Amino acid sequence: MRLSAADARDRFIRSAVARLATVGSDGQPHAVPCTFAVDGTDLVVIGIDSKPKSSTHLRRLANIAQNPRVSLLADHYSDDWEQLWWARADGIAAIERSGPEHAAHWQQLRRKYPQYAGQALSGAVIAVRVESWTGWSYA
Repeated sequence: MRLSAADARDRFIRSAVARLATVGSDGQPHAVPCTFAVDGTDLVVIGIDSKPKSSTHLRRLANIAQNPRVSLLADHYSDDWEQLWWARADGIAAIERSGPEHAAHWQQLRRKYPQYAGQALSGAVIAVRVESWTGWSYA
């Protein structure tokens, strides 16, 4: 059954992880799991933290610079299929590298994820202004 925008947003917010989907100028889709926080104005923030990465030139950042339209997907899987659901946020992304909003967004992420305690959080933040919330639930 289709979820209302409010229910999709609520389920998305309560999720611990989502997948960020971007598309570059070559038309090739790219999806990666991400941690995130949502503020009260339908802004989803994703930090580029210091966990080891295969490169410092991240494709998600290059793709957003070329095409800022993104999708974020959170879901719940269970062997009891009556518990299945997914929620998606579609919007426009911007990359923050410094400033008061950048620092405030890292603080939001630090509050949600205790794993960030004690880490220097100065990497880029992807800020997605959500234009639509959609979702589906078995029940």
